Amino acid sequence: MTEFKSPLAMLYYWESQHANDVYLRQPINGVIKNFTWAEFGQEVRKVAAGLQALNLPKGSRICIFSKNCAEWFITDLGIMMAGHVSVPIFATAGGETVNYVLEHADVQLMFVGKLDKMEKAVAPIPDSMATVSFPYEGIPAKTSWADFTNVEPMVGTPDIQQDDLMTIIYTSGSTGQPKGVMHSFGTINWAASSCLTQLHCNSSDRVMSYLPLAHITERVIIELASLYSGMQVTFVESLDTFNHDVCGAQPTLFVSVPRLWTKFQMGVLSKIPQNKLNILLSIPIVKGIIAKKIRNKMGINQARLFASGSAPLAPSVIRWFEKLGVNICEGWGMTENAAFGTSAVPFRTDKVGTIGQAYDGVDIRISDEGEIQVKAPCVMLGYYLEPEQTAETMTDDGYLRTGDKGEMDNEGFVKITGRLKEIFKTSKGKYVVPAPIESIIVENTNIEQVCVTGGDLPQPVALMVLSEDAQHLSKHELKASLLHTMEHVNKKVESHMKLDHFIVMSEEWTIDNELLTPTLKVKRHVLEERFKDVILAEHSSTVTFID
Repeated sequence: MTEFKSPLAMLYYWESQHANDVYLRQPINGVIKNFTWAEFGQEVRKVAAGLQALNLPKGSRICIFSKNCAEWFITDLGIMMAGHVSVPIFATAGGETVNYVLEHADVQLMFVGKLDKMEKAVAPIPDSMATVSFPYEGIPAKTSWADFTNVEPMVGTPDIQQDDLMTIIYTSGSTGQPKGVMHSFGTINWAASSCLTQLHCNSSDRVMSYLPLAHITERVIIELASLYSGMQVTFVESLDTFNHDVCGAQPTLFVSVPRLWTKFQMGVLSKIPQNKLNILLSIPIVKGIIAKKIRNKMGINQARLFASGSAPLAPSVIRWFEKLGVNICEGWGMTENAAFGTSAVPFRTDKVGTIGQAYDGVDIRISDEGEIQVKAPCVMLGYYLEPEQTAETMTDDGYLRTGDKGEMDNEGFVKITGRLKEIFKTSKGKYVVPAPIESIIVENTNIEQVCVTGGDLPQPVALMVLSEDAQHLSKHELKASLLHTMEHVNKKVESHMKLDHFIVMSEEWTIDNELLTPTLKVKRHVLEERFKDVILAEHSSTVTFID
């Protein structure tokens, strides 16, 4: 392992050697507030001093409950500097999750920041909980940011040890209560510093921070990696300003998740229909001009690296963006290994559909059962207060059981073929892996969300939500399009995996209706339970529309 440098040590370097360089860009009411390294460092020191003044025992758990913003970074570093442990909660978390995490982690103080539906979001916070608000309008808390940071900044260069507990990250999970994944400074920052070499990040790079910081990927690849590389970070003010903020930042690295890549694709197609786009991209002299114009509209024309994680991205979507000069490299990791498993960088068109090769220092194997298992210095310490679950997740020889089913080619490129927990058995006793079938279905750009299921049926079925543009088509046009897709799918899969029918849902699957996780993955078990009657009903038509 390379020499350990903590995030605090990196902060001290940047604030002393590059004091006046702009590190963070925070939009507030449409105006960018810049934080230089020196200003960022001072704010961190004030938070640390404010925490120190509370005389909490070392290692106390301090919660951050907010959407991404500059104060999220500041508070996280302040917690480190004060010798405590950060416990982030997703900004979209429901009341049950908020209460569970606060109690399970024995949180002593909670920083509350930017949240949607503020009144509902903060309602579950116990009256007994000490709270500090971030400096934005309309955030209820017992102590304001201005009052909490109205102290003399902490001085000196206090540091921490590699084996000290840095954070407890509660997995969003799609089943049961979230588990608290413990990462030391050594585990999580080995991942953050190591990724720089293979992603070639440096202080000239610009990135956006908009995926949840409570999730491991954003925490490692954006927040912590920025401390090791010095790259500039721009936040997004709101969903409405997303495109404006991205265009203003002109990121050189752009990371997203499958659900949003699909949304970006739908956004382009809402302005240029697929048939017209196909014609324009088929004309050599026009192709480059059109592709560049689309990239400029998205604000990503200066990006040299595009990445996707959290869940497999359909190869058809990757191929679609490739035609626009947007070569999306997939990566794979999980909270338990600090999001640092594999990377498909540099982009290879012949390896689309894989999650790339293991990062340097990461050992990956495929078990006899087909499970991807991993060993690396970035693997978690364990689940907080859950030794039995920790033991179940590790093999006897120290590999992490990921729960992902996969295969590896002779070059070491790994392909995820599904989640072990998602494989279901039909009433005929045949096993079905839904992910590959779903990947073929979404080749039809009229389909925006899909879930293949059928545990109690003779043949699997597909639930789906249509794209916004598709909803303007006639039922006749839609049915023809969907029947063509079903025929296409059923020609490609084995007989026991052939789809019996499509069920088209009218309501989009979202975080708010609890059908998506905070990282925008489908909560398959919730979907199956909520629409059990619809799934098990006898449908006379091959394509059924549910109002």
